[in-house]
Amino acid sequence: MRNDERNIADILFSQKIISQEQLALVKLESVNKGKDIEEVIRSHNFANDEQIIKAKAALLNIPFVSLSTKGISPEILPLIPEPVARRYVLIPFLLEQKTNTLSVAMKDPLDISAIEFVERKSGYTIKAFLGLENEIQQKIEEEYSQGLTTEVTQALKESTIAAKLEAEESKNLNQTINEAPVAKIVSTILDYAVKSRASDVHIEPQEDRTRVRYRIDGILHEKLALPKKVHDAVSSRIKILSDMKIDEKRLPQDGRFTFNNGDQEVDLRVSSLPTVFGEKIVMRLLKKSGGVPTLTDLGLRGTALKNLETAMIRPHGIILITGPTGSGKTTTLYSILTKLNTSKVNIVTLEDPVEYQIAGVNQVQINPLAGLTFASGLRAFLRQDPNIIMVGEIRDAETTDLAIQAALTGHLVFSTLHTNNASGALPRLLDMHAEPYLVASALNATMGQRVVRRICNFCKEAYQPPQAIISDIKAVLGNLFPQDLEKNGTISLYRGKGCPECSNTGYSGRIGVYEVLPIDEKVGRLILQRAAMNDIEKVATDEGMITMKQDGYLKILEGITTIEEVLRVAQD
Repeated sequence: MRNDERNIADILFSQKIISQEQLALVKLESVNKGKDIEEVIRSHNFANDEQIIKAKAALLNIPFVSLSTKGISPEILPLIPEPVARRYVLIPFLLEQKTNTLSVAMKDPLDISAIEFVERKSGYTIKAFLGLENEIQQKIEEEYSQGLTTEVTQALKESTIAAKLEAEESKNLNQTINEAPVAKIVSTILDYAVKSRASDVHIEPQEDRTRVRYRIDGILHEKLALPKKVHDAVSSRIKILSDMKIDEKRLPQDGRFTFNNGDQEVDLRVSSLPTVFGEKIVMRLLKKSGGVPTLTDLGLRGTALKNLETAMIRPHGIILITGPTGSGKTTTLYSILTKLNTSKVNIVTLEDPVEYQIAGVNQVQINPLAGLTFASGLRAFLRQDPNIIMVGEIRDAETTDLAIQAALTGHLVFSTLHTNNASGALPRLLDMHAEPYLVASALNATMGQRVVRRICNFCKEAYQPPQAIISDIKAVLGNLFPQDLEKNGTISLYRGKGCPECSNTGYSGRIGVYEVLPIDEKVGRLILQRAAMNDIEKVATDEGMITMKQDGYLKILEGITTIEEVLRVAQD
């Protein structure tokens, strides 16, 4: 056994999870104090539970499964009764009818008697996987109690579900969504989405099942698997609610409807897409209540907030928000408009689509089929006596020219641009044939942003990171590194252990990381010279701009997020 435990440390070392020094320390302490190697690793926080279990799985040559990414079909849960699941700490997660195999996540996949017992109970050949004990326990609590899977199972039992729903059902939606079995499934899926703070729900047909995934804090989680036979009925129900054609399955469609789960009213934007195995449905959830967050709530502070607010109070000019899709640009724009929204200014917006409605703001949704594009809408806006204009996105040379002209003729213009960072917006505008001297005089500021997940406050813990990580943080922050942190000789970072409050992810909620580049005289000269993005960024940082990565690292040191999150979104 001693050799096996040493191998766990060796595997962690080979995976670059622990360093050579840590490996030596673990082995020495294990021998001197007579402790298990696994116990020593845990006591020093050199590796988390998942990393240790994965190393064990590699050692035992048993497959590892993370249940946080697995949805469990309502059909397979009854194959292993709840008392058996609790007694042996195991749960089924996949049934392969062709091979008569049931995949089961187990705390102890070497327990042959448990495997034999479950095989007799279920009537299937068991394929054992090593899983995290806390994940298995949590899944047992979720799935066997009145959770998502159980409610869907009950709905499936209520009656045999027809493949097509009649359009007449839409006459009384409130009644049918509460009574019909299919309506109950859809209602349960949406209830769970609201409770788990999901931003999107994906209903995806596959060869042998339909999987339901939720985007929570920017990451997709598979939470449910539906039998293949109910897919058409579920997609038809959603299409009826969204005012879409249920008999049109060859073309993509868009629709929307409102869902009320008692305490919250949610707008849903629905999109259907024909795939090889059927129609995929994606629903975007937009909460009506809760209001628009302030800039401080979003995570803007210090120099970045001051520079942005200085650019906002100017009566004219352009402010650009940059970042990839899903980086929170639209939310930032709404926060800015809410701050500027008074009865003394006329604000008009051109969006695709209008996501949130702001009282007192004239919001217009583009309609390219009718000829209302960003460019044509912007032309019309200039005849509407606006003070502030928000254009959803600058996509082409025509929109760029019109935005610059609007800024130069006394309007404050806000828009977004798909570039990686704040300095990248300037060469991008020049690529769209904007004249350098016009860009230099029209632009007030550009801002780059990303969103990272917050550490869950219920299971947050401190740990000592490897020296290499501390060195990297110091190198990136430079003189921004808080010197008082090293008074004790050690620096602690934070992470979430995983708990029921955060669905065992260690994260709950999101916050932005930002960089704001004010267009001053020095940057203006670089624009006139058509300087490269890196040159512009160097001058900006010399002038005091904090980059996205630096902002992220400061939030790591404060215990708001983790280094893995910042590197995931802001690594060059």
